Amino acid sequence: MALALQWQLQLPLQLQARPPTLAASHRRQGRLLTPVRHAPPLRARCCAGAADDAGKTQAAARRAYPYDEIEPRWQRYWEEHRTFRTPDIGEGLDTSRPKCYILDMFPYPSGAGLHVGHPLGYTATDILSRFKRMKGFNVLHPMGWDAFGLPAEQYAIETGTHPKITTERNIARFRTQLKSLGFSYDWDREISTTEPDYYKWTQWIFLQLLKRGLAYQAEVPVNWCPALGTVLANEEVVDGVSERGGYPVIRKPMRQWMLKITSYADRLLEDLNELDWPESIKEMQRNWIGRSKGAELVFSAVDKEGHDLGATLLVYTTRPDTIFGATYLVVAPEHVLLSFLTSEEQRSHVDEYRDLAARKSELERTDLQKEKTGVFSGSYAKNPANGEMIPIWVADYVLGSYGTGAIMAVPAHDSRDHEFAVKYELPIIKVVSPPNGSCDPAEAYADDGIMINSSSTSSGLDINEMLSQDAAKKVIAWVESNGFGKKKVNYKLRDWLFARQRYWGEPFPVSYLDDTNEMVPLSEDELPLTLPELDDFTPTGTGEPPLTKATNWVRTIDPLSGKPARRETSTMPQWAGSCWYYLRFMDPENSSILVDKAKERYWGPVDIYVGGAEHSVLHLLYARFWHKVLYDMGVVSTKEPFKCLINQGLILGEVEYTAYRDSEGRWVSADSDSSLIDCYQEKVPADKVTKVGDHYVLKDDPNVRLNARAYKMSKSRGNVINPDDVVSEYGADSLRLYEMFMGPLRDSKTWSTGGIEGVHRFLGRTWRLIVGPPLPDGSYNDGTMTTEDKPTLDQLQILHKCIARVTEEINETRFNTAISAMMEFVNAAYKWETQPQSVTESFVLLLSPFAPHLAEELWFRLGHRQSLAYEQFPEAKSEYLEESRVVLPVQINGKTRGTILVDKACSEDDVFQIAASDEKLSKYLAGKGIRKRIYVPGRILNVILDQQKART
Repeated sequence: MALALQWQLQLPLQLQARPPTLAASHRRQGRLLTPVRHAPPLRARCCAGAADDAGKTQAAARRAYPYDEIEPRWQRYWEEHRTFRTPDIGEGLDTSRPKCYILDMFPYPSGAGLHVGHPLGYTATDILSRFKRMKGFNVLHPMGWDAFGLPAEQYAIETGTHPKITTERNIARFRTQLKSLGFSYDWDREISTTEPDYYKWTQWIFLQLLKRGLAYQAEVPVNWCPALGTVLANEEVVDGVSERGGYPVIRKPMRQWMLKITSYADRLLEDLNELDWPESIKEMQRNWIGRSKGAELVFSAVDKEGHDLGATLLVYTTRPDTIFGATYLVVAPEHVLLSFLTSEEQRSHVDEYRDLAARKSELERTDLQKEKTGVFSGSYAKNPANGEMIPIWVADYVLGSYGTGAIMAVPAHDSRDHEFAVKYELPIIKVVSPPNGSCDPAEAYADDGIMINSSSTSSGLDINEMLSQDAAKKVIAWVESNGFGKKKVNYKLRDWLFARQRYWGEPFPVSYLDDTNEMVPLSEDELPLTLPELDDFTPTGTGEPPLTKATNWVRTIDPLSGKPARRETSTMPQWAGSCWYYLRFMDPENSSILVDKAKERYWGPVDIYVGGAEHSVLHLLYARFWHKVLYDMGVVSTKEPFKCLINQGLILGEVEYTAYRDSEGRWVSADSDSSLIDCYQEKVPADKVTKVGDHYVLKDDPNVRLNARAYKMSKSRGNVINPDDVVSEYGADSLRLYEMFMGPLRDSKTWSTGGIEGVHRFLGRTWRLIVGPPLPDGSYNDGTMTTEDKPTLDQLQILHKCIARVTEEINETRFNTAISAMMEFVNAAYKWETQPQSVTESFVLLLSPFAPHLAEELWFRLGHRQSLAYEQFPEAKSEYLEESRVVLPVQINGKTRGTILVDKACSEDDVFQIAASDEKLSKYLAGKGIRKRIYVPGRILNVILDQQKART
């Protein structure tokens, strides 16, 4: 019998045999309550007779409820029954129902696994997915892995472990962790960017870009890291070193694959208006695209004697009206004409400066807070507006990849130019006067105004006393008619550098003929071009990618010409696979086309996309670019991939308290007037700290104020919280609920272990409200404590107010206040004499998106044989949302003396009788003559007494 029962408990709940309904009754709160249905026992009590295990009993008593039994059981059930599988079109999916595609930004499976910050967004999408299913939507909620990339390759180099092995191991750990949290992903649609069946279509998209002239090769300066042996994106370089490993990075020209995203700049900009995205994110994309209107001007280069050097510099400016204020030009260190423009006297200085600039990333060079540096080239240029010679400088705050790589500097009206001119004592000529005539002479005036000092008899151009906008138009017309330039629209957006010199990435499906070096694309029917197996992933040290070591793979024969060829040895960047994965989730098994048209038309676009704001520009911009290309090809039916975007905030580590000691070991208060620079810091445990007002102080010495701060979780700080530990101690539902209860989804929040204990207690109270208190051994009775009683009006009003509030808060993603509403319900329900089953069932359904394991268990105990995942979400009924009773102020002779609780429909006589019987009000009315009563239903009762007998 013991063996049979143990085997039975390993099965999903719905497969377990149900014992007959209990006839026994359980006593609670002094009343006899009979469970209406019965569920199997939560733990097998069949070994060693009926003897108690003291250790287990004590452990059970510490738990708020038996989550450690409930959660694994329901996770097994969901997996075995594929509860959250979304059928394909043609396989039972009812396409007449509305759809909702809810997607997480899929994770990179690092070796560290999840920390508690990861489930924040995942829990939010899971709540929305469960809610939408219960609202009758077809829900697509998949998960996959953005698994190519540098970290896995670096780990392979350091340990000798193939990145495929590391990646598969990391994916397995992530998958286990996500399943342990009860997320309702359709695991049948799981994908990884590293699988050939997936990157076959990444390669196919590249070939389409190549056919349309949107992929090309160019010699470009890149961030080259010799130690990592790869090109790094600007975001991967910090203070001249690689973000990963801290290795030196230099700027180096290399021939690279580029994608012409600039061809889509206008559409990427204009279509932002149609998106339900945070305005801050849309503004960041607008700034990154950086569309501006201005003029491209031509300056002739001359030597110091004014002799023509036979070269011209093109300069882009958004303020052609300030041309008379240009007192010098600045060219980027990588400008193609710089060597020609550099005089022999200045060459050594210029070469040294160029070397220094090559060690900086573009982000560093354009940092507005950075001190501007530069060096004189030794050459000059003629200002076309007045013919004056102005010096040509080299400075790294100008980028060769933006505009023309040269600017005209107007220090009186541009803060960067002003800072540079002051530092190097260059002329500053004011040409724009503010409309009110006042501005700080020590600062650059950058706004529009009235033109001054802006005329030349030699050129014939005169814009004095004109408004800035009118002057700009006149300057553009003048330069166009005189051959000195033209009107121009420019973008900050630059073409996408689409190659990395590393192994662990998608191979490019192209080769080069040995005899002509002609590039030949691979035929589509030969895809995928798979990565070769390599044992040595170390950088070559020459800039050649690691794939050059796979000589048998590199050497090939072009199938069309039969000529010897060599394969491309660079690989695609990590961004590639994440640009289109949302489409593959719609049709993950399709081997003939990227995505079936009918499936894409039904599921597209993604309705709700949730992820961190750190991906607000590049990932989203690149994905939008690829989507628009696919839209032009007819592969997709929508102009945009992601309809609604939600950025979850960060979860910071627990607050850290820092105290200061002087050189003699004495405490120094953080608000001390004396300098803290010479003091050393000491971390103080939380139990040694107390709060006084808005500040934290030492418990033992309240005069010593501490610094309190929460930091982003990181291994280096040692403040990472592992969700596995939290699940083990409190359960997955507690973690889910706490992360939603911490505060608004979009805000950053600070982790607190005390906080999770609070929501764990709430779930325990919910469990005991419905199931009853634990038995002496820590186990629980079977079934529930609900009754078949008809709910009272008060119970229905409390329930339906909770339904209305939770529904609204889920729709608005205010999950913390939805949880508050459920807590208020439980508090109210504890005061009821009975727990009607119909009310309890509705509440369990409300709770289920947030705490699905507990809700499933309670739903089963309430007698239901099917999972609640597709049950109808409760609807609030308007008749129960209106208050039937009101608090009515009562005045005696116009002065408020108290309040009474009355029905809205109460008559004036009934209201007066309630007031007269009120303990507080009766002393004003007893034995008094009533001259008049004024009653405004639902608003006020005013009793006017006989003044001769009135009591004041």
